Amino acid sequence: MPKFRENMPLAKFANYRIGGSARFFFEAKTEEDVRWAVREAAENNLPVFVLGGGTNLLLDDRGVRGLVLKIGISDIKTKGLLLSAGAGTSMDRLAVFAAKHSLAGLEWAGGLPGTLGGAVRGNAGCFGGEIKDAIRSVRSVRIATGRIIIRSAQKCRFGYRDSVFKRRPGEIIIGATFRMRPGASRELSAKLRMERKWRAEHHPLEYPSAGSVFKNVPLARIAKPGSPRYRRALKDGAITYRGSRFSVKTDPAPVIAAAKLIGESGLQGARRGGALVSPKHTNFVVNAGGATAKDVRGLIARIKATVHRKFGITLEEEIQVVSW
Repeated sequence: MPKFRENMPLAKFANYRIGGSARFFFEAKTEEDVRWAVREAAENNLPVFVLGGGTNLLLDDRGVRGLVLKIGISDIKTKGLLLSAGAGTSMDRLAVFAAKHSLAGLEWAGGLPGTLGGAVRGNAGCFGGEIKDAIRSVRSVRIATGRIIIRSAQKCRFGYRDSVFKRRPGEIIIGATFRMRPGASRELSAKLRMERKWRAEHHPLEYPSAGSVFKNVPLARIAKPGSPRYRRALKDGAITYRGSRFSVKTDPAPVIAAAKLIGESGLQGARRGGALVSPKHTNFVVNAGGATAKDVRGLIARIKATVHRKFGITLEEEIQVVSW
């Protein structure tokens, strides 16, 4: 009979290596494990916090109340051009599996940290692709009832780093099915290697972090869509705003990089305690040694205030900050 573990240290489950303990902890390896855990939590009036790969997460120094439910469902199956996987599957492993089976559609995810569940919840994307592009359906469990829900991609209401699961918490993603395209395994695998190399060269992987802290900023927030200035920015691939020149990239809609805004605000190398704005990539706030959640939250607040003061833009966090 399964049971919850008590007072489980959480820092080892988070890429930041920051966080207190979970009052109760359970790792679900199957769909039935998830349904059992939410029933037990409901019977004991325990709030449920869902933990995936811990790669896009800042946990409170005091820990997490209630039950921390880690999703460890990591099976992968194929049938023709359909690819199905559990929510605990790492995105990099899933992309490698697809490439080996000559299935195209996830090659943008080479080296992407985190699990499928988190990627679906936040509609993860990079290198011009997003997870919504290949999703056929998502399977979830409603926490309040334990009921299984299957949604089509359209009903997931994906947006920029967003989905129905993020806007309306109360469900646990347990798996997803993708409709893939035929591809050449060698070419797909080569692209994955190239993306891993790019990440190693451009991201501060030598330090614990939660990846990019802030979402990139839609071009529409600084130039009216359809205006001559907006069209010129798209044509030139750049725009000048408040004295600074910004590249315009597709992510997948036109955006300017949050990292550039932070850098232009003079925040490279800014510190609070053990938290550091990485000079290598200024959208990374890294744990440079002994950082606490309070250090990271304080530095995030400073970045937002400084960027807003200089550019009139309020950055929006991409990472999930979990408070006590």
